Amino acid sequence: MPPQLHHEDLPYRPCVGVMLLNREGLVFVGKRIDQTMEGWQMPQGGIDGDETPLEAAYRELEEEIGTRRVEFLREHADWLTYDLPPHLLGVALHGRYRGQRQKWIAMRFIGEDADINIATQHPEFAHWKWLAIEALPRLIVPFKRDTYTRVITAFRDLAFPGA
Repeated sequence: MPPQLHHEDLPYRPCVGVMLLNREGLVFVGKRIDQTMEGWQMPQGGIDGDETPLEAAYRELEEEIGTRRVEFLREHADWLTYDLPPHLLGVALHGRYRGQRQKWIAMRFIGEDADINIATQHPEFAHWKWLAIEALPRLIVPFKRDTYTRVITAFRDLAFPGA
């Protein structure tokens, strides 16, 4: 039997997350294709090699939702971390990480809904929708809620561009 893994035995995965807002201030969320539970999330993914978080954000948007029709708004001041729950440790994130260390970036979607295509080469989302920013926490898996609350606090003003 393999030894019991502990969070402190594993590093965090460097990652970028994108809060993509449309012109009405609604946030893009996708339902992961590989989840059986009802869990939605904003686009996110690993930072490759020498990529900057912004470069990774553009790449992840293209890989996950098939478009780069966005404009940069703001980068979160801090790196945010979350730990996987014990039952996912050694399983999720290829079993190599304790959770993720994320740099969050807010962007404005400047295209049309028809520009979004989640049927990408390696699909990650089964469905997608625009959602009011305040509705995000109740749709997110519990172990990511604190991170999402911090992202919402940092970018809330961008959801109401006319305010």
